This record gives sequence, C-alpha cells and structure tokens, in this order.
Amino acid sequence: MTEQVIVFSIVTAFFITVLLSPIFIPFLRRLKFGQSIREEGPKSHQKKSGTPTMGGIMILLSIVITTLLMTKKFASITVETYLLLFVTIGYGLLGFLDDFIKVVMKRNLGLTSRQKLVGQLIIAFIFYIVYRQHDFSTVLHIPGTNVSFDLGWGYIVLLVFMLVGGSNAVNLTDGLDGLLSGTAAIAFGAYAVLAWNQNQYDVAIFSVAVVGAVLGFLVFNAHPAKVFMGDTGSLALGGAIATVAILTKLEILLAIIGGVFVIETLSVIIQVISFKTTGKRVFRMSPLHHHYELIGWSEWRVVVTFWAIGLLFAILGIYIEVWM
Repeated sequence: MTEQVIVFSIVTAFFITVLLSPIFIPFLRRLKFGQSIREEGPKSHQKKSGTPTMGGIMILLSIVITTLLMTKKFASITVETYLLLFVTIGYGLLGFLDDFIKVVMKRNLGLTSRQKLVGQLIIAFIFYIVYRQHDFSTVLHIPGTNVSFDLGWGYIVLLVFMLVGGSNAVNLTDGLDGLLSGTAAIAFGAYAVLAWNQNQYDVAIFSVAVVGAVLGFLVFNAHPAKVFMGDTGSLALGGAIATVAILTKLEILLAIIGGVFVIETLSVIIQVISFKTTGKRVFRMSPLHHHYELIGWSEWRVVVTFWAIGLLFAILGIYIEVWM
C-alpha cells in the first residue's frame, strides 16, 4: 500500500461523478425529477424549484464502483468494506424512496417521520447483528485520553444513535448549494487520514472514494446548483460517516469532526424547544444556515464560512487523535 492509492481513489471517484453528471442531469430533467421548494423556506430559494434532484444516485454509484475497484486492487475486500457499502446503499435507498415520493407522487414531505425512522432502525439493527457476529469491539475510547470502557450489549444503543442521528444530522445540513458536498468532503477526508493512520486501508479507501465522489458532484452542485443530491445522497452520506466512525473506533470524535452537522442539528432542536415552550424563536429560521441567509449573508458566503468551520473541526479532530 502506498499513498498513490489515495490519489487513484479520489481521482477515480471524482471523474466517475463528473462523467456521469452530464448524462444523468438531463435524464433527471426529462423525468421531471425536480426539487419542490418549501413555501416556508427562504423566499430566495423559490427560484430553485424544478432543479433536478436525486443526484445522490451518481454519488452512490461512484462510491461503490471506486471502493470495490480500489480495495480489490490495492487492499482486500473485507467485512468492513461490505458493512460500509451496506449502510451507504441502505440509507441511500431509503433516501431515494423519500425523494421519489416527493417528486413523483408530489408529496412534498416524502416519507413520514415514523416511516423514515423505522427504515433507519432496521438498517442499523442489521448492521449491529453483522457487527457482533464478527466480534468487532464494543469498547468506547475517550479521544485524547487513555480512558476506555467496554459497553458490551449496551453498544447497540450507541451504534443505533450514531447511525440514525448521523444520517439525520447530515440530512439537515443539505440546505444550500454545495454546503453538504464541501462539509462532507472535509469530514470524510479527516477520517481517511485517521483510518490510514490505523492501517485500516479498506476504510481509508472508502473514505477517500466519498471525498472524490462529492467533490465531483460539487462541480455541478456549487452555486447556482444544476442538481441537488436529495435525501438519496444526504442520508447515505450521514449513515456512511457514522459507520466509518464506528469501524475506526473513533465514535466520540465524530461529534468534533462532524461539528458542522452537530451545530446544524442543535440549532433545530433549540428552535423547536424554544418555540414550543416560550412561543419565541431563537433563530430567524433553522437549520442555522438559513438564519444567516435571512440576516443578509449571501448563499455563497454562508457555504464558504461553514466549509471553513468544518475544516477547523476536522483539523482539531485529527490533532486530538494523532498528537494528544
């Protein structure tokens, strides 16, 4: 294994997405798979109505093809590889169903919250069953310390929370052109470094495949976006980053490396609690990126700022794990 595999994986995934997009985007447009914009969202977003969505299909294809090609050539296809692909594809299919209901059946909210949660839980429980059958560790390590403890069967609670919470948190972040593509590339890049440092080359290859795929997607998703990834992409990426954190045994570090996703989720929680208890809103709109839009920031300024914050969180996460 050499560092060349990282370059090959990123470049391969990047070009697969870039080459698929000019074919796939017009196809989505012909099928009238256009995004419906919520009326309660920022008014400036109404002009995005009709932009092709479900572009996450391209991301998924790129990730799966690149991961299988590169792990077979440079490492080996392991149980970890299959677990990563299972969760990514599983959550991607759940997101696809949600998108399909929105754009084809014209139900703007897609799957109900309960239906989506049931799907997320089923995938998480299947993952846990396979995880335990192969005797993966249930030890939880506190980053930056020598403290660790075995959760035993209680690990299932953490695992389910991470997969369900991670997929939803990343889904909430997908609200502006290029926002999730950039923050996901940064977070997966950080975990690729940490997986490589642990000699988990299969996980590292998967992670950089995601980096290449979302960067390729960003070419068409940057403002003004020509395509959106939809829940097909965002749920898949959320499940994938949680799985990477679990397999590298850096579960707690996800709260730091994925700091932008955590902040976005907390802004929604705070907004809901505040409104229900006091009738007042803390933010002009949640998730947080919409708040900054409504106070006058341009969409591009919000996105770049969140990318920069995500990069700082990623660097902090790597520092804590590698040098502390």
